[in-house]
Amino acid sequence: MLNLVGRILLWIRGGSLKLLTLAGIILLVWGTVSPVGTLVWWLNEGAENLGLKKGSAKRALPGDRTAAAPLNKPINCYIVFLTGVGDFSANQLTPGEEYFLNQLEKAHPDCVTVRDVFPYSAANEGLGGRRLLAPLWRFAENADGWLGAADILIKIRNLWRFAISADDRYGPVYNQGIATAILDRMNAAHPIPPADQTPLKIILISTSGGTQVSMGAAHYLNQWLDPKILVVSVGGVFSGTDGFEAADRMYHLQGQGDWIEDIGNIVFPSRWPWTVGSPFHQAQRQGHYSVYSTGPHNHDGPQGYFGEAIAPASSTQLSDQTKYVDLTLQVVNQLPIWADSPTKHSDP
Repeated sequence: MLNLVGRILLWIRGGSLKLLTLAGIILLVWGTVSPVGTLVWWLNEGAENLGLKKGSAKRALPGDRTAAAPLNKPINCYIVFLTGVGDFSANQLTPGEEYFLNQLEKAHPDCVTVRDVFPYSAANEGLGGRRLLAPLWRFAENADGWLGAADILIKIRNLWRFAISADDRYGPVYNQGIATAILDRMNAAHPIPPADQTPLKIILISTSGGTQVSMGAAHYLNQWLDPKILVVSVGGVFSGTDGFEAADRMYHLQGQGDWIEDIGNIVFPSRWPWTVGSPFHQAQRQGHYSVYSTGPHNHDGPQGYFGEAIAPASSTQLSDQTKYVDLTLQVVNQLPIWADSPTKHSDP
């Protein structure tokens, strides 16, 4: 199989048109078969195992609570981070993303960060796990030189999971799986307090396609835990239909050099200006959706939201050595989400 992949990559080396043609063919094939894995996962897990039967108690936890690793601090807030479509697994955070989350946890000691949810697998399994195509994904992840273009395969594969999350037919199943993974990893990071003990706040911070997945999962997290849910979209792409009824607020951060986050405005009809009755536009009118500029960010890379390059001095008031990730951190820390009580549905 790897020899075949190498020959294909040698063929597309000749020009971008060949690359685009191949990508289009792969997208069509993946679009046909990608929901199968989600449906197989659903059949293997079953609604009963996930605790999704009608009448399930709020804050029912998946799995064994004894596996959780308690921390020696009281918490009432979980910061759940969902990565972009270019990632290979939940354990592949960039140094900038790790720094960003470390600084948030340091600045907000009543919160704990959850960093090991892979938003492109309903089973929360990285691409190098027990998968038929795991050798292909590992090859694409580790390729270098001109073969480095193989990482487009990972992005195409994850883009289809993003599309499944936004699909009315398969999205409910897929998003329940992600919500279950979030709940499980929250409990592993710090035991979830009982419903009658501590009001709970969940801050879903996501980037790129992870924002659509976080919005899809918000409905089920609200159903199971009844928390205050706040969504922070860092250059995210989302459909405009999912999650707005469950999230108390959504804050969308956009960089001046990021054109990818504009894709959601184009491809999803619910975000078109004349679809005034969509959940997205209702959230805008009610003040539950806000847009913040972060500065000169690109979508990703050294000058992306979590990039470690030095930002232009004119774009920051911090110092001449401020990194792009520090600009993002500055905006996130100034959002009106940290001092709020976890009580739901407070006034804007």
